[in-house]
Formats: sequence, C-alpha cells, structure tokens
Amino acid sequence: MKSRSDLIASLQDSRRQMMTLLDQVDLNRKVYPLWTIREILAHICGWDDSLIAMAASLKAQDVPATPAMRGVDVYNAETVATREGLDYDHIYREYVETRAKLIELLKEIPDELLFQPSTLPWGAAGSMADAVEIFSEHEIEHAGDVKKLMAG
Repeated sequence: MKSRSDLIASLQDSRRQMMTLLDQVDLNRKVYPLWTIREILAHICGWDDSLIAMAASLKAQDVPATPAMRGVDVYNAETVATREGLDYDHIYREYVETRAKLIELLKEIPDELLFQPSTLPWGAAGSMADAVEIFSEHEIEHAGDVKKLMAG
C-alpha cells in the first residue's frame, strides 16, 4: 500500500507526463476514433471530479456517491458531453484546477479515511487510496497513447 505522499506523487507524476505532451501534440488530431486531446482532458477532469466528490464525502463522513454506477463507458461519455461546448483553454484550466483540488483534499483526509474500505465511483468496493492509484495509472495510459500517436 502506498503512503499518502506516494499517492500524491503518483497524481503529480501522471499529470506531469500528460502535461509535457500537450505543447507538442496537434490538439485537433484524433487520439481515439472520437476523441482529440480536448476530449481526453475532459474525460480525465470527469474522473478527477468523481474522486473529489469521493474525498469530500469521506471527509464529511458520508457514503460516497457512485456517479459511474451505470458503467464506465456511460460515465466517460457523460463527462465529455457535459464539456462539449467548452473551448480547449477552459477545459485545460479545469484539468489543472481539478487535480490541484483533489490533491488538497487528499492532504486533509485522515489516514483512516484514506485507506478504509469504501465505495468507488463506479460502485465497486475499494479505498480512496485504491481509486487514486487506479486513476494515476489511467492517466499514464492516456499519456502513452498520445506519445505513440506523436511517434507514429
């Protein structure tokens, strides 16, 4: 199990890996069949939002909501669709701000709440620490796909 500082470092590292690519990639080029960088950032913002809500619930000693209970694909589509009319700069700012907010909340949550069994945003059992690890790795996967696109 990672420590709080390791979890925060994972979030910072995954963000740094993606951020280094943003100035180098054509923002209009499709990374996935329906997604450019803009949609990937919107997607990651959506998951950061879900972790922020989970952290806030835990901090308030409430049961976390399950915004992705209808499935990860549905939640992904919703998080991108809700940001559809926003320009890249707005989504980029949100991308930066949501991660900063998540990290601040992680610093405030007592260890027992960070590591206790809970409900993850998609309804499975796991801890806040588990969710952070999953989404750090998830962002790194997206950064890897962007890097492959740029190399190819």
